[in-house]
Amino acid sequence: MLNSKIPSGPLDQKWTEFKGHCKLVNPANKRKLEIIIVGTGLAGASAASSLGELGYKVKAFCFQDSPRRAHSIAAQGGINAAKNYQNDGDSVFRLFYDTIKGGDYRAREANVHRLAEVSGNIIDQCVAAGVPFAREYGGLLSNRSFGGTQVQRTFYAAGQTGQQLLIGAYQSLERQVALGNVTMYSRHEMLDIVKIDGKARGIIARNLVTGKLERHFGHAVLLCSGGYGNVFYLSTNAMGSNVTAAWKAHLKGAFFGNPCFTQIHPTCIPVSGDHQSKLTLMSESLRNDGRIWVPKKQNDTRRPNEIPEEERDYYLERRYPAFGNLVPRDVASRAAKERCDAGYGVGTSKQAVYLDYADAIHRYGKGEVNKRNLENVSEEEVIRLGKEVVKEKYGNLFDMYEKITGENPYEVPMRIYPAVHYTMGGLWVDYELMTSVQGLYCLGEANFSDHGANRLGASALMQGLADGYFVIPYTIGNYLADEIMTKAIPTDHPAFVEAEKEVADRINRLMNIKGKQSVESLHKRLGKIMWDKCGMARNEAGLKEAIVEIQALRKEFWSDLRIPGTIEEMNPELDKANRVADFIELGELMCLDALNRRESCGGHFREESQTEEGEAKRNDDEFSYVAAWEYKGEHQWELHKEALNFEVAKPTQRSYK
Repeated sequence: MLNSKIPSGPLDQKWTEFKGHCKLVNPANKRKLEIIIVGTGLAGASAASSLGELGYKVKAFCFQDSPRRAHSIAAQGGINAAKNYQNDGDSVFRLFYDTIKGGDYRAREANVHRLAEVSGNIIDQCVAAGVPFAREYGGLLSNRSFGGTQVQRTFYAAGQTGQQLLIGAYQSLERQVALGNVTMYSRHEMLDIVKIDGKARGIIARNLVTGKLERHFGHAVLLCSGGYGNVFYLSTNAMGSNVTAAWKAHLKGAFFGNPCFTQIHPTCIPVSGDHQSKLTLMSESLRNDGRIWVPKKQNDTRRPNEIPEEERDYYLERRYPAFGNLVPRDVASRAAKERCDAGYGVGTSKQAVYLDYADAIHRYGKGEVNKRNLENVSEEEVIRLGKEVVKEKYGNLFDMYEKITGENPYEVPMRIYPAVHYTMGGLWVDYELMTSVQGLYCLGEANFSDHGANRLGASALMQGLADGYFVIPYTIGNYLADEIMTKAIPTDHPAFVEAEKEVADRINRLMNIKGKQSVESLHKRLGKIMWDKCGMARNEAGLKEAIVEIQALRKEFWSDLRIPGTIEEMNPELDKANRVADFIELGELMCLDALNRRESCGGHFREESQTEEGEAKRNDDEFSYVAAWEYKGEHQWELHKEALNFEVAKPTQRSYK
């Protein structure tokens, strides 16, 4: 049985109850305990700085040359918190409820409520760390709207919120490095977990510059290695983002939770051809002011500015009047696909819709005219003033769009289309963020915990920082309090020797295939299988085909792969091969999980399970659980179920109308 370790008592007192009764480690004993942290994005950097500040001996591993390169910087739009500065009806409960509902009732209530509770503290922490959040004229922090909510609770720093939050966490981390509490290992990639007597006691890492394998001991190991969206090849993720750390832990006994729950983001620059290796995200914050539309006439080839207002279909506003353009990401993505599939798509590919700022520019311009008490202002001047306001709010995003497409979004509507973004699945963790392996924790996007089947926008930054700054400092002490008598285990222990040998053997096997195909070509083929058959829509026949095709691709990979160079040198192709091998295995499990979950919920849309209006149709009687998969051997997994009990947010059919 899965023990989620949820504290007893009323929902809004569980976290307080836990903190009041968990075990503590005194400062002198903290200095004797070593903690390994894999990944230094928002979750990893905040955890490393917090645990270093507490006095633990922390070793942080980063596969980039600096933590500042983590993919967390790409989360541009904002971070949610229930501060209710606007006095518009927000509260901890409403943030909790919106997140549960947005996740289509497939998240654990206790974890989500804790997230909502600590959200306000995150903002205070980040302001203290110097994060330059936008402010209103009176000095209060500014907020904007995001999908799935009817209040303004998203704090932001122009269009680079993730970057500014990461710099804040990075500065805190570097302070601990300077004090000697944290040791940084950059350009190191974790390739295996070391278990001794059933507990995680260290890792095997590869120095990506020299190619040498290293052994590192820790009383506990924290995985903060991000999501696995690159299993689809084309995604909004940085090209280095991978599943390897989580997958190695999975092979060593950590259950994988809800692997098929993938988020498709509706606001991406459309695919332009086969040459692309990644996609670019236009922040969801743009839906705060932009209006999404397609022509009312099929296969309309006119330029957008030539199409009069009465011939435009603002389909989100039409279908979902209560939320309009701010429906959750899964709803907006499916609606865009439906319009394009029906022949109303725009651009040369016809796989795009318009995101239009003309109304917002005019509205902001009129506001500036009123603020400045101007008279007899021309329409051109109104538009000029409006563009200035939009530039201040979203300028770097507009600049990025123009650089990529060559079109000026102040003058011509942007073209957008859905693309793979965030992964809600990840390693299964209990309330304390511990996996099914003792002493092995998982934080941030790498775990499954807080978003259910669909993540609301501006919640990724919130979860990563909540886990690192405010949750793990308490929960890890509950475990390490019983480990204070455990001496550091020498890395010549047989378990370390065996783990390193397994890693070395796998690398040698990869290098000795000496086939004809590149890693990139095989990864691209995997991505096409996943997108076509386990992407925005899934069905039973397609998923069964995908599993067979992935198994065949895996055989081809291990028999016809070509990796240039040698092992003991900087060899990015070898690094990539390691990661793609893990993606192939993960892809099979994702399709198995999607096949097993015969319902539609959030981003998981089974074509066999939809309402008459084409919305996701859940099956709570059979599937109100977390699917936690245990690895049993090649092509073999055993399903464990954690029942989801909703005491406060009673499941209903999601409606944003």
